[in-house]
Amino acid sequence: MAIESINPYTGRRLRRFAAFSWSKTERILAQAHQAASQWRTTAFAERASVLRRVAALLRERQDELAYLMAVEMGKPLRDGRAEAQKCAACCDYYAEHAEGFLADEEVKTDAGHSFISHAPLGVVLAVMPWNFPFWQVVRFAAPALMAGNVGLLKHASNVPQCALALENIFHDAGLPPAAFRTLLIETELVEKLIADDRLRAVTLTGSERAGAAVAAAAGRAIKKTVLELGGSDPFIVLADADLELAAKTAAQARLINAGQSCIAAKRFIVEKAVQPAFVKLLKSHLEQLRYGDPLNEETTDYGPLARPDLADELSRQVADSVRQGARMALAGGQPRPGTAQFAPVILTNVKKGQRAYAEEFFGPVALVLTARDAAHAVDLANDSEFGLGAAVWTRNPAQGEAIARQLENGAVFVNGMVKSMPELPFGGVKKSGYGRELSYLGIREFVNQKSIWIAKTAEPAATKTE
Repeated sequence: MAIESINPYTGRRLRRFAAFSWSKTERILAQAHQAASQWRTTAFAERASVLRRVAALLRERQDELAYLMAVEMGKPLRDGRAEAQKCAACCDYYAEHAEGFLADEEVKTDAGHSFISHAPLGVVLAVMPWNFPFWQVVRFAAPALMAGNVGLLKHASNVPQCALALENIFHDAGLPPAAFRTLLIETELVEKLIADDRLRAVTLTGSERAGAAVAAAAGRAIKKTVLELGGSDPFIVLADADLELAAKTAAQARLINAGQSCIAAKRFIVEKAVQPAFVKLLKSHLEQLRYGDPLNEETTDYGPLARPDLADELSRQVADSVRQGARMALAGGQPRPGTAQFAPVILTNVKKGQRAYAEEFFGPVALVLTARDAAHAVDLANDSEFGLGAAVWTRNPAQGEAIARQLENGAVFVNGMVKSMPELPFGGVKKSGYGRELSYLGIREFVNQKSIWIAKTAEPAATKTE
């Protein structure tokens, strides 16, 4: 696949980049390996100083970064600025808390002194997607760098300018250049990198297929991995929910990033008694959202999908599901094949045997399932290969918590929209992946949790006195 920037709204190619050869890639890996031996010896205060400068530059350059996101993958400017600001907050968070998260943990044993230490692993490869081209990278890089690791970034091939802009920010902030590098490489070089002993770990955010390939390569090389893969997040609406607030939030949750988010709400599981009212409200809110040029802040609520082929596949999923029995409550979709534009769709009567029941729909399609009661809603939510995020809507917080504990997901939000934040761990179960990013758990994924046991010191013999 070519490494190039193509504006998904206009279809115009902006820039094309020559892919790195293996010899160039291997040279960068060697430099990173050498940098790792130095960066791991730095004090937390020095690392924190760099990360705080990264945060400052992210804020200073937020307009430039938002522009790159808009033209490379279709994110509206206001959303791009919000993403840059969120990245800055993540850097500040780990600059503030990393030393505490990685402090030695005393453990009482038969030793004179025993504890768990947290030492960096070395070079970590990040294989990242295009949908949040800065946030996905920073939520790996900030904790990894603060832990004393160094990073290599293999970004999605359609956001090379975003990848290079982030590399520049880390370098301008004072990070040793070899400690964070962007690799403009084709997919086939990823396996060669993973096989190299100088690379110590891999993190991937992306598709189930990509995750399986990276996990297999890492397994052969016996390398630590963290995988954040797809999701078909349930959004449960019980009969006692605040329907207006739930429907308004549902529309926002489904249209995050034009629906191209792993944790965007996708399956709306609604109790039968309130489903007609909820669908009517959801439709009203979705119809109010305006499609347009991501660079036009006055008139655009959501932009195109990142590539025309993504919209083509989403159209096939919708058409197949309708043939299989789903009903169209809001008929949006592509105005014509081969365009990245895709208006919101609502499918009801979603049942087993349909693509809409089993697959992730990575775009603005709301899938509505009917639940007999709360217990049935939990069964429907858990009847999925995925387990990333989930939401529960009810006026009874105790019931919301009880349901949250039953759901097979990495995160559950009660009466709120699922989101990632530095304070809470982020990740999934089942085919949504394994391992965690963010919080204190995220920074401990790529460290050697080392047990150190020191024997009791023998008491010195008493000195005889005359």
